[in-house]
Parts: sequence; structure tokens; C-alpha cells
Amino acid sequence: MQHIRKGDIVQVITGNTRDHGKVGKIKAVFSKTERVLVEGVNMIKRHTKPSSSNQSGGIIEKEAPIHVSNVMHYCESAESRSKVVLTRNADGTRVRSYKINGETLKEN
Repeated sequence: MQHIRKGDIVQVITGNTRDHGKVGKIKAVFSKTERVLVEGVNMIKRHTKPSSSNQSGGIIEKEAPIHVSNVMHYCESAESRSKVVLTRNADGTRVRSYKINGETLKEN
């Protein structure tokens, strides 16, 4: 089971210098390859031919997936990255919360 889900806010902790330290939202999770797609991180340029969906063609800039081990949850209230732990509420439900301050993550 992966600890990162779609919609979580993460920070890039390793990688190339242009993306190191960037904070973004998870757009997609690819569990088979253990990769995630983060908004505004690992931008690549794709040269495309004109087609019915893209009339003009040209150079398109889009995000490429990065490995899940290169990102870590980011707590906006503490303005720091943090591990995530599962805690039980009084009614017995399990919720994900930040280890740094105990704040619960918003579920999508």
C-alpha cells in the first residue's frame, strides 16, 4: 500500500536542481511503476505532429512522472514536510495525520 494518494500536497526531496524543493499537488498515481505525477514538477517538452485533437502541433510542455521515493508529504500549516501516520478516532475510524503536528489530512 502506498502512502501517497491523488490530491495530496507533496514536496520534492531529491532529484535535479531545478525541481528540488518544489511543492505541488499529486495529479495521478501509477502504482505498478511506483511513480507519481506532480503539478509543475519534472516538466518535459514533447514535439507533436498536427492531429485532429491538436490542430497546430508544435512543442508541448507537460509533466513527467517521478518516483514515489523522491517526494514527501508537505504540511501547509507547519510549512514543512512531514511523515504521515494512521491514527484512530474515538469512533474507531482510521485517519491519516501529519506526524509533525498531528493535523489530519483532507480526504478527497
